[in-house]
Amino acid sequence: MQEDRLDTVRTWVREARHIAVLTGAGVSAESGVPTFRDAQTGYWAQFRAEDMATEAGFRAHPERVWDWYQHRRQLMDGVQPNAGHLALAAFQAAHPDRLTLITQNVDGLHQRAGSTGVLCLHGDLFANRWLDTPRNCCHIDDAVAGRPPTCERCGNQVRPGVVWFGEMLPLAVFEAAERAANACDLMLVVGTAGAVYPAAGLAHLARSAGARVAVLNPNPSELDGTADAVLRGTSAALLPQLLGA
Repeated sequence: MQEDRLDTVRTWVREARHIAVLTGAGVSAESGVPTFRDAQTGYWAQFRAEDMATEAGFRAHPERVWDWYQHRRQLMDGVQPNAGHLALAAFQAAHPDRLTLITQNVDGLHQRAGSTGVLCLHGDLFANRWLDTPRNCCHIDDAVAGRPPTCERCGNQVRPGVVWFGEMLPLAVFEAAERAANACDLMLVVGTAGAVYPAAGLAHLARSAGARVAVLNPNPSELDGTADAVLRGTSAALLPQLLGA
């Protein structure tokens, strides 16, 4: 049955004029990227997510939260894109303008694999931005080193460029993702449990707009009932089979 479904989705890939791909934490986990919870070990295990991933937590303990994100960045040392990342990048390179990649991941592995125009719904772990609305004196490249860095003139603090709990997704990025979901003939939902909204809502949007939806995940997801096809397996195993020459 799985082979039949694989053949069916391969046919959909060949027929689709435009494919939207939504990826989640499972794609990164296959490269050894620790999840947010997995990274909370040792010293960091004593803190709640609310302490480490909210604006209020950062304002209360900026040094601690900055160090936590530096710790997460260091955990990425030596982590490489896997076969799933590479299959997406290769397909995009071979078929320009046919694939839009939308990700909930913040680790940059899609970009390192060679994917372009990646829509990062939850931001970028390796990017920084100002905590407060920047003034004319705030230039991120000139921030004074510290934990966290600050603007020398007004004291504005630098924060990680990720979306924290309670924050809106970056509007322009999410609007681009919605356009891709509305316009695609096929959406591949890869390595996500489908429990985080509004990201998971993109699959419902694509289905409502008339696209086929295929879920690729080793375990049941909350989007299985929305899908036209469900493939059980990892992205590193399935995506090369679906997107390869």
